[in-house]
Amino acid sequence: MEDRIQKQIDIAAPVARVWEALTDSRQFGEWFKVMVEGEFVAGKANRFRFSHAKYERLKFEIFIQAIEPVSYFAYTWHPYAIDPDIDYSNEPQTLVQFHLTETAEGTRLVVTESGFEKIPPGRYTDAFRMNTRGWEQQMENIRDYLVKTS
Repeated sequence: MEDRIQKQIDIAAPVARVWEALTDSRQFGEWFKVMVEGEFVAGKANRFRFSHAKYERLKFEIFIQAIEPVSYFAYTWHPYAIDPDIDYSNEPQTLVQFHLTETAEGTRLVVTESGFEKIPPGRYTDAFRMNTRGWEQQMENIRDYLVKTS
């Protein structure tokens, strides 16, 4: 059983600009394709609602663990918690971490989601598979967003 997903992407934008797109809740919502309630503050929760028509009734929450400008952003959440009829609040959460480093061409962004070994066996396979695909897409989304807005 794998415990973590890790994806990275090199973005032709300064670290400060990538940081802003990652930690400004409005911009995060634009590239992540969600509507975000409130600003990101360490130690606080934020509620999201997907903006995609297929998932618009789905809501989820993240809890901001750390905001360390301009290199590290982390939150916890319930991975692939997409059934609105299930209460996921008693399940363990995974930790999502973003690390930013400056490169000669711009910024390397690495996302790591860990803690899947704690996910209930009946949900593990789907959660791991779908979040693996999801992070591949989200890394492309943030890069495309930055190309479009920079």
